[in-house]
Amino acid sequence: MKDKDLQVHTRLVHSGQDRDPFTGGSSVPIYQASTFAQPDPDHPGAYDYSRSGNPTREALEKSIAELEGGTSGFAFASGMAAISAAFFMLKSGDHLIAPEDVYGGTYRILSTLLKQWGLQTTFVDMTHPERIAQVVLPNTKAIFVETPSNPLLKITDLDTVAAIAREHGLLTIIDNTFPTPFLQRPIEHGFDIVVHSATKFIGGHSDVIAGLAVTRNEELGRRMKAVQNGVGGILGPQDSWIVLRGIRTLAVRMEAQQRAAQTIAEGLAQWPQVLKVHYPGLKDHPGRAINERQSAGPGAVLSFELEDGVAARRALAGVKLCFPGVSLGGVESILSYPAKMSHAVMLPQERHARGISDGLLRLSAGLEDPQDILKDLKQAIGV
Repeated sequence: MKDKDLQVHTRLVHSGQDRDPFTGGSSVPIYQASTFAQPDPDHPGAYDYSRSGNPTREALEKSIAELEGGTSGFAFASGMAAISAAFFMLKSGDHLIAPEDVYGGTYRILSTLLKQWGLQTTFVDMTHPERIAQVVLPNTKAIFVETPSNPLLKITDLDTVAAIAREHGLLTIIDNTFPTPFLQRPIEHGFDIVVHSATKFIGGHSDVIAGLAVTRNEELGRRMKAVQNGVGGILGPQDSWIVLRGIRTLAVRMEAQQRAAQTIAEGLAQWPQVLKVHYPGLKDHPGRAINERQSAGPGAVLSFELEDGVAARRALAGVKLCFPGVSLGGVESILSYPAKMSHAVMLPQERHARGISDGLLRLSAGLEDPQDILKDLKQAIGV
């Protein structure tokens, strides 16, 4: 049976890792080797040096490529390494369009290192696609998208962005960390490169740092491979094995965490101390209809706004069950304070202009009973 004929739950279990091709094992082993024998240097075989290729990493790369519907997959040492590799497909003097409320780590590299290198970036509100078309310049080469965005859960219309890119001959890159391929597959909507922080939902247990990328076609795959091999930010075999294991349980985790997020978002929306809840599953979310069209669900991340930074810090310090810290996508519910964590790199006026207030908190729903999480938040907020 062909992979495309299988349901996503089945593909998550079997894609790229159905059995070890060398031993028939039910789990691809950790090939903890840096180099491989080459008795004939003219015909080195499938593997020569683990920066260029490793059987364990290759199984993960095959898995994510199949799940996203692309031709080539790549595993990196972190999500930012994967995002950076996608940006390295561009060159000095090129122009990139990115979302205004983009993840802080992405904003940092675009506004510092890549800016010094000569990459120009314009940040726009991508919930209004016409604004993307308005900032296309003669040297514009790519559009970078997050949907849902981090941390305001804004929704970008993937089909419209892909159409704009085709009209102008632009590369499309998307961070698909929040929905994962279980909920959203951007290549089906015309995107060229999909990147993930596999540290989050794909790994799923807050125990590994990893990044993934998938290309739409073989030509982009060859270019990405050259970047991966040249820069060398590859994922090691043990971490590759951990991410492979995480993929197999992604469906059941995401289904449960998404249900929990819906319950928590609806509960928070009833409390007078909560000024606003940002979650695509709520009826009043402005991007809900678009998200339902392009994604199989609203995901397991939400954010909400309290009165000010004092209230947000008090809530962060007061939680007993929620894990107060950076990151998301683990089996535990993680409460984060974007102003001083994921988006601390932004100056206060820049954050505020993007709608990231001092009172904003981001919650990644875990596998606990959502009623227990609501009780925890209630006592921490002082409802």
